[in-house]
Amino acid sequence: MNQQHIKGILFCFLFAIPAYFLGNQFPIIGGPVFGILLGIAAATFKRPSSFETGIKFTGKKILQYSIILLGFEMNLFHVMAVGSQSLYVMIFTLITAFGVAYGIGKVLKLDKDTTILIGAGTAICGGSAIAAVAPVIGAKDQDVAFSISTIFLFNVIAVFIFPAIGHFLNLSNTGFGMWAGTAINDTSSVVAAGYSYSTAAGNYATIVKLTRALMIVPVCLLFAFLTAQDQKKTGTFNLAKIFPWFILWFVVASIVNTSGILPNAITSALGNMGKFSIILAMSAIGLNTNLKSLIQNGLKPITLGLCCWIAVAVVSLIVQRIIGLI
Repeated sequence: MNQQHIKGILFCFLFAIPAYFLGNQFPIIGGPVFGILLGIAAATFKRPSSFETGIKFTGKKILQYSIILLGFEMNLFHVMAVGSQSLYVMIFTLITAFGVAYGIGKVLKLDKDTTILIGAGTAICGGSAIAAVAPVIGAKDQDVAFSISTIFLFNVIAVFIFPAIGHFLNLSNTGFGMWAGTAINDTSSVVAAGYSYSTAAGNYATIVKLTRALMIVPVCLLFAFLTAQDQKKTGTFNLAKIFPWFILWFVVASIVNTSGILPNAITSALGNMGKFSIILAMSAIGLNTNLKSLIQNGLKPITLGLCCWIAVAVVSLIVQRIIGLI
């Protein structure tokens, strides 16, 4: 970061701060969505060109730093606590999300990057996964905005309909917790749906969701490899540039948090800083998004998101039935 970035970063703060407080007031919607919406609204007005480098820096680099900071909320013991059974469900839902995204994306003739981001958001953990994968594949801000908006829509719907469906299917607390943790994308929505069902379901859903978030690591590495293959074909391959180093630091942060070297107060503060940094980055992405284009092309991403969401929800239940969780 240099002095050229400061004006643009401070400009992003103007939208990130109210977005943060709005996200606390309306957690089902969440700060990142408010950040994008406020940024998109502000993008319709002319702004000084001196802001542009800082806005781009915030939407790219600070986005990566935010993922590293989120690692300080990850406890690797939670992963082991969930057990091998949940791993089966996560693997199958991961394959389903990306498989359906690829197939439906082709049918809809949707942009490749948007397809990947919606698949990642559905498969792993909503906005955080989109934020992690976007810099790896070099996605445009518009693609990120499409994807975040789509994931948000189905998060809100899930909070209201999942508990009702769970009761209709007579799912156990563990079964519903597993279902919510693997088929709802954003953490706040998982928590809301889980605890609406029961305290036990909410506790289990939260652990499953945190474990699922670790899938960011192999998925980012996979897309880094695929991007590298494409670059080799075009003769623009650069390993140091394409490799997602921030993901390795995310793992390091997770190990540090699990080890207990740092006091809980510090790791909690770092995690909260990561959450705010995502809101800051999403505000920057909103500022670089064309509202007219977003409206004109919004139906296809929503259709793709709906197909992925339904497929993951159904497959999660099927796999649980096969392995005897429900």
